[in-house]
Amino acid sequence: MEDKKQILIKAYVLYILVGIVMVVVIGRIINIQYGDVVDIHPVDSLNTGQMPTKLDSITPMRGRILADDGSDLVTSVPLYDLHIDLSIISDKLFKEVDSLAINLARVFPEKSKEQWLTELKIERDKGNQYYKIKNDVKYDVLQEVREFPILRERKYKGGFIEEKTSERQMPYGLFAKRTLGYKREGARPVGLEGAFDDYLTGEYGLMEKQWVNNSWKPVSGDFVKDPVDGADIVTTIDVNIQDVAENELKAMLEKQEAVHGSVVLMEVETGFVKAIANLTRGEDGGYYETYNHAVGTKSDPGSTFKLASLMALLEDGKADITDTVKAYGKYQCFDKTTYDSKRSGYGKITLQRAFEVSSNVFSQIVHEAYYYDDPQKYINRIKSFGLGDTLGLDIAGEAQPVIHNKGEGGWSGITIFQMAIGYEVELAPLQMLAFYNAVANGGELVRPQFVREIRRDGKTIKQFEKDVLKEKICSQETLEKLKICLEGVVENGTGKKLQSSNFKIAGKTGTAKIVQSNRGYGDDYQASFIGYFPAKQPRYSLSVVIAGPTQQIYGADVSGTVFTAIADKVHSSSMEYHPPINGQANDLVSVPKVKYGRHKETEVAMNRIGVKYKNENTQSEYVVAVRAGDEVKVQSRMVKDNEVPNVIGMTLNDAVFLLENKGMKVNVTGSGRVVSQSQEAGREIVDGTIIKLVLN
Repeated sequence: MEDKKQILIKAYVLYILVGIVMVVVIGRIINIQYGDVVDIHPVDSLNTGQMPTKLDSITPMRGRILADDGSDLVTSVPLYDLHIDLSIISDKLFKEVDSLAINLARVFPEKSKEQWLTELKIERDKGNQYYKIKNDVKYDVLQEVREFPILRERKYKGGFIEEKTSERQMPYGLFAKRTLGYKREGARPVGLEGAFDDYLTGEYGLMEKQWVNNSWKPVSGDFVKDPVDGADIVTTIDVNIQDVAENELKAMLEKQEAVHGSVVLMEVETGFVKAIANLTRGEDGGYYETYNHAVGTKSDPGSTFKLASLMALLEDGKADITDTVKAYGKYQCFDKTTYDSKRSGYGKITLQRAFEVSSNVFSQIVHEAYYYDDPQKYINRIKSFGLGDTLGLDIAGEAQPVIHNKGEGGWSGITIFQMAIGYEVELAPLQMLAFYNAVANGGELVRPQFVREIRRDGKTIKQFEKDVLKEKICSQETLEKLKICLEGVVENGTGKKLQSSNFKIAGKTGTAKIVQSNRGYGDDYQASFIGYFPAKQPRYSLSVVIAGPTQQIYGADVSGTVFTAIADKVHSSSMEYHPPINGQANDLVSVPKVKYGRHKETEVAMNRIGVKYKNENTQSEYVVAVRAGDEVKVQSRMVKDNEVPNVIGMTLNDAVFLLENKGMKVNVTGSGRVVSQSQEAGREIVDGTIIKLVLN
């Protein structure tokens, strides 16, 4: 019995020891995995003369966030920290220190040649093994420094130590800044940077470092464990459409001196977001991407919500668009009175016409005529469309919709009366757009998405397909009637001034008072327009919301104008809308297509190959070459000092030379000649502006 007891005690002790070892091992694994340091030798080793060492985590290069065409929206630019181990440089080699000091002063002029020389000599006498030259230098500077005297002997003879770091940059500046987001130490991750952090981060590496001169110096420069760079995220964003969206939104915000605004353009079929812009007025009066209003700012949508009310009436068989209603301009519910924008009213009109002119008779129809006895039925029907739920977006911060149930807090006798026209209900712009998008694509509610695929080393490791939230939000019969009404808004109603000569738009205007905290509705308005185009074969849905306009308040005048400008530019630049023009029989293939560029070079090229041309250029350095019959006409292309030049048709060299001489930064995709440019020709140049050129 005693032997058995001793065996049990030994077994328990063994279990405890194994458990302790496992805890230590797991702790070390966690530390290594998540970037903490792991000491190899304790600091007490200083007492023995041995310098302390540790395994330090090495941050990998963070993956890029790309536009749908592969161009960089967010990228990690490699930077380098430069040091010298002066203790290993031989006396013979150190005789070149004067030349080294001269070169260092030239590249890093914050110190003179004399200062560099003095410091290098003093620190060598001290045996400094980790003398700092400069931190965070770019690769081109590193390449130059590598060839300096002494340092060109690299680390084992010249003591040169280079440590790679990186810096996150956004080549397109404010482009969708809040949606792209960021990940910062001590801050909550935002946007796609936060949502896809696991992919973007990669895997940390490990390097052995030694405590030298009050800092940790790499022991050999070799990795104990190589870092694995993060994967690239390919977004759905189209940089050309994004550029148009941001510029049009900013122009209207400035004109209206508005508080903030948002634009979202989405593919009807897939739910892929092609452009998203959010601008807020700063204290200096400028507009900046400081908050994602399209995703996170919920508000009373106003008359754009009448589409949901009309859908409910049709689905529940309460009304038809051909029914006659009395729109007399003033509508009463208990102590609440609401008016039409046309105070005299519209008289007896059809329900379709009431929708087209955005009459608030919807308050009376929904409340008194149809849902007075059972208001929860209206609420349930609205929620069946998906409007009461969040969309489950990849990025954080989506607002929670507010649609009150009967008897809950916020409910009153006038709630249905108010909800029918878009008050006492709160939704974010992207949530309303998803609802309109479902009408456009035949009733399928799809989740808006910002990422198309994830790549590692150029290979797709994950692809995102259309994500359907509801296969059918209402009947096909209801959808057809709603589409007639939405087209009617633009053809005959409040959106009549928004008609395009090239294609039809369908949508709804909205104007709503903005809630002022707990003080109810104030005097500020929100103007909106939500719709899709082309109306008959919808390709894109688009939401424009502008809060606090000061010059005009109605949706058509404010947001509708932005909607049309964006729709026109998207339509004109989309090749699928323009049928190819077949070559004619009299096309002269003997007359070549001449690339645009500098006048002298163009003439030399045509003379050399014997092209017949007529010089119509007077004084311009740059020319346009146009085929005319059996010859080429050389015409002037004027380039003004402070304006973005037109480089379409030019070779890459000419285009880059011209643009960079004007202080612009050029981003290029494709090869051949320039077929499009992201900055419109004639616009005033701001130094450092990025312009994207597409070549074909």
